[in-house]
Amino acid sequence: MATRLITALAALGCALVICGSLQTAVAQDNQPASQKPKGGAGSIMDPITGKHLKDAVDAIQAQRYLEAEAALGELNLERLSPYERSRAEQLFAIAAQLQGHYGGARNHLQQAIASGGLNDQEASIARFQVAQLFMAENKWQEGADALQEWFKTAQNPNSAAYHLLAVAYYQMGNHSAALEPAQKAVDLGGAKPQESLLQLLLAIRLDLKQYKQAVPVVKRLIEAAPANKTYWLQFAGLDSMLGDVSGAAVPIELAYRGGWLTGDENALRLTQFLVQAAIPYRAGQILNQAIEQGVMKSDVQANELLANCWLAAREYDKAIKPLKRAADLSSNGELYLRLAQVYAQREDWPHTADTLHLAIDKGNLKNTGDALLLMGIASNNQKQPALARTWFEKAKGYSTSRAHAEGWLIHIDEEQRSRTQTVSH
Repeated sequence: MATRLITALAALGCALVICGSLQTAVAQDNQPASQKPKGGAGSIMDPITGKHLKDAVDAIQAQRYLEAEAALGELNLERLSPYERSRAEQLFAIAAQLQGHYGGARNHLQQAIASGGLNDQEASIARFQVAQLFMAENKWQEGADALQEWFKTAQNPNSAAYHLLAVAYYQMGNHSAALEPAQKAVDLGGAKPQESLLQLLLAIRLDLKQYKQAVPVVKRLIEAAPANKTYWLQFAGLDSMLGDVSGAAVPIELAYRGGWLTGDENALRLTQFLVQAAIPYRAGQILNQAIEQGVMKSDVQANELLANCWLAAREYDKAIKPLKRAADLSSNGELYLRLAQVYAQREDWPHTADTLHLAIDKGNLKNTGDALLLMGIASNNQKQPALARTWFEKAKGYSTSRAHAEGWLIHIDEEQRSRTQTVSH
């Protein structure tokens, strides 16, 4: 679509150029011989021919393409001078092109070149347009071949020409061949090349798995369009693929804090990057803020992730609140068990026991024996050996906790014997 728009605009521009050229040629022909420019005989035009061509130009500018073709059809092309024939063929090409008849437009341009009436620059432009017309029909190989021929004689090809060649190779899936012209297009694009040039070069680098070389390209895209979140995510992804997980978190956080990355998805992405980068405290801050501001829904997953961030940062007090929210919302008792383990880490045995009751009541635990074992430990640490024994006996019924439960029962028996012996003495 973009290629077709470019070729259509080029056609209109060419029509204006030809119009000016025709006016000049007719004017010169009406001058006395002594005033005609020396060496200009090749560009002199018969007034009658000039009128037909001028009528065609006017019709093209008014978008009356059939009328333009009719005006040109009154000419006997075989009897025209090379200069006149070339101008007529160019106008035929423009009318055909603007009607979407790209094959016909190419044929007329090739006839314009073959007529010998175009100067070197005009012939070069016509060859370039032939290449564009191939690409307008998605004939990428023919377009690339035509462009390569054009490059052989073109003087100072610009950035757009190299970009067009890169597009042709890229569309054919020949990314290796597309790389050099794509890079050349960017190099010729100046200090601030167009985004489209950088986007194509980045796509090629990524397809070729040249991640290190892709980094400076995506940085330039960020400079060109800092509000485009895709570029920030690509930057972070590249750093991550190159093994710099910590570095990957930096562009994501910069974009997030700058307001360019918004919504729960990006808050979650930043949190995960920070966790992977071993920066759990900052991850906790970002996620907690997102939940409090309503950016992220306060559901089981969000609260569990927040609790995990605080736990990884050894901020056990901070972990309790989100873990309890997650446990309350969860369909099973697994998160209550984790919360009880946090309380146990803090040696808060009453809360440990209370939370374990909630875990056991809610049920669907992966390892019920672990909950029973911890309940026994909590009871024992609250000086309730008889109750602890009851829980340890239950824990013995599960293979995952049997050995530890038996160990604790032996420990309780030894303590009981020690107390008995002390009293007897």
